[in-house]
Amino acid sequence: MTDQILVLNAGSSSIKFALFDYDDTPVELARGQMSGIGVHPRLVVRQDATTARDEQFDHATIVDHHAALGIIIDDLHARLGDITIEVVGHRVVHGGAIHAAPAVIDDALVTELAGLCALAPLHQPHNLDGIAAARDHFPDALQVACFDTAFHRSHPWVADAFALPRALYDQGVRRYGFHGISYEYVSDALRQIDPAMAAGRVVIAHLGAGASMCAVHGGRSIDSTMGFTALDGLPMGTRCGQIDPGVILHLIQQRGMSAEAVTRLLYHDSGLLGLSGISSDMRDLEGSDSAAARQAIDYFVHHVRREIGALAAALGGLDALVFTAGIGENAAAIRAAVCRDMAWLGIALDGIRNTAGERLISGDGARVRVFVIPTDEEVMIARHAGRLLRAATP
Repeated sequence: MTDQILVLNAGSSSIKFALFDYDDTPVELARGQMSGIGVHPRLVVRQDATTARDEQFDHATIVDHHAALGIIIDDLHARLGDITIEVVGHRVVHGGAIHAAPAVIDDALVTELAGLCALAPLHQPHNLDGIAAARDHFPDALQVACFDTAFHRSHPWVADAFALPRALYDQGVRRYGFHGISYEYVSDALRQIDPAMAAGRVVIAHLGAGASMCAVHGGRSIDSTMGFTALDGLPMGTRCGQIDPGVILHLIQQRGMSAEAVTRLLYHDSGLLGLSGISSDMRDLEGSDSAAARQAIDYFVHHVRREIGALAAALGGLDALVFTAGIGENAAAIRAAVCRDMAWLGIALDGIRNTAGERLISGDGARVRVFVIPTDEEVMIARHAGRLLRAATP
């Protein structure tokens, strides 16, 4: 019997979605996104690698996630005929310290996840809006939460703790790590491509508007650049990345900034946008003649290179480096800059392979193999949701 799985990734004003048939493995039927909810709603749906629909709506007709999901469901029915959603899989950014695996959603879990909103304010409240909408539209379907933090629960204590009083760690002030669904997918993909490398010491660079890196050994997360929140580590599109905590104290105590103003600064006005004053999009910066754009790119590359070294140290060496996500998959010049003069670590790119965006872009004979592997969080969520559905079905 083939089940149908709907995967949802709800953001502040968007819902990314994908529909799958599931019989041991997911088979994609369609995917797309409703963006601009409440402002300029736009639905894009792709089926069979083509753009089958691109339509804008009156903002008054789609004011929230519930209405947006209704439009998405209507489109899928019109496109595919009768569909019966047996399970809905949700991307949930924060699962806290407890959840090391996907979980079936019930009222108690929703309440628990709502308590984590302060740790992921850009994402968690909107993930919960998507869950609420799906539970209304599909009251009889199994609802499954897949957590971006779960993959990192295998960290050793030294990679999880801050050097703060132990009581704070016990109360949940610790390094959680994020982008775990992507790291899990890429780790599985690498296992199919090169089992020997997947069993070894791997650094995965998830480079996009949100950016982080992860040290993986034998398919298990050992360390990650993101910490207590999704602000830490690498500079991102609009997020600052690593910063001296004293800067925050200075902004509050000496500059008189409120907590709300500092939050706005760190989450929305920093990163590539703040450094360049031009854009948060790497493509815009690469196409700009501005010196500030060049500096922003150089800053990004420098910090990626530094973290490769740090994560290799955490692993005790390096066997493979994997680039993924928007920048990692598409920006050959950024990959080249990151890997330049890294022969001391065993990294050497083949320029032709890199420019062509081939799967393996390291040079013949290089000690560290370098890959470009597109991530697919929707497929990973569908796999988990399908397994939990089968486990729950007598």
